[in-house]
Amino acid sequence: MKKYRSYFRPEIDAMSGYTPGEQPKVMDLLKLNTNENPYPPCPAVLDGLKNADGERLRLYPDPTADKLRDTIAEVYGYERENIIVSNGSDDMLTIAFRAFTDAERSVAFLDPTYSLYPVLADLQGCQYIKIPLKEDFSISNDLLEKAAPANLLVITRPNAPTGNNIAIDDMRKICSGFDGVVLIDEAYADFSADNCIGFVREFPNVIVSRTVSKSYSLAGLRLGFAIACPELIEGMMKVKDSYNVNMLTQYLAELAIRDQEYFSKTVAKITASRAKLTSELKALDFEVVDSQSNFLFAAPPDGDGEKLFKALREQNIIVRYFPGESTGKYIRITIGTEEQLQRLVDFLKK
Repeated sequence: MKKYRSYFRPEIDAMSGYTPGEQPKVMDLLKLNTNENPYPPCPAVLDGLKNADGERLRLYPDPTADKLRDTIAEVYGYERENIIVSNGSDDMLTIAFRAFTDAERSVAFLDPTYSLYPVLADLQGCQYIKIPLKEDFSISNDLLEKAAPANLLVITRPNAPTGNNIAIDDMRKICSGFDGVVLIDEAYADFSADNCIGFVREFPNVIVSRTVSKSYSLAGLRLGFAIACPELIEGMMKVKDSYNVNMLTQYLAELAIRDQEYFSKTVAKITASRAKLTSELKALDFEVVDSQSNFLFAAPPDGDGEKLFKALREQNIIVRYFPGESTGKYIRITIGTEEQLQRLVDFLKK
């Protein structure tokens, strides 16, 4: 038999690949590890799923998702030409990396932040610049200086896995001072006190990326979207896959985004639970990062995040642990229902 040899690009052989949060097969576990919304999608989505026209599945979806783009534009105050949609926000990140980076054009991002970014850089064969955050996960004064060689700067706001925000005024300085494209990854912005969507009107180099996975309870649907000036959107349209968002996703996402009343109520419940859990953890002498997301980044009193992660796992409570010098003492806890969080707190009190 002919001996196998690697047929992959050297970059693929050398990389580790992205590791998603655990999706357990045992369903009696308390799952607080992947920042999913604990509440169901809005009733219109559930009704739409039951009544969807199955006959249309034999047809290709709208390649540019114009009806959905019009809905997003209406709700967020822009025009169709400002919107592009994708198969989840990870697909949007892939589009951006393909559009703005290559062997000569590097990308910069914070450290720690979303661990997919270096994987996308490796896939694209581009160099990346990690910009370390301070010990309290705030930005350093030399961020722009360190990011200057890059053509793409990605800032997650609120940041993941820490949950904290860079101040709006600082974001404005970054966007005006960076010479390339600034992609603001706002996957968690619906849980934040403010956001950067308005920056698209101020800066022609800004892309704001969003998702319906968290705040709209549609992680299984896979729908992301980005808002930017028409010139950036036009270029990104060239890069996306031909039919990157399926018909059902376009239809159901439109129903969800139109129901802003249900959306607001769900977000309010999660932010209220976040505040309550923050207080309870602090009462147990946890160090809790100020979160503007649907999760908390919290360190136990002994500073051993890995030990607590394993102890919770033994109790069938799954949270997320990120090894590392700056992150290793913390665990990341998704905000669940009141009952789910009470089970967590009851164990911690013991």
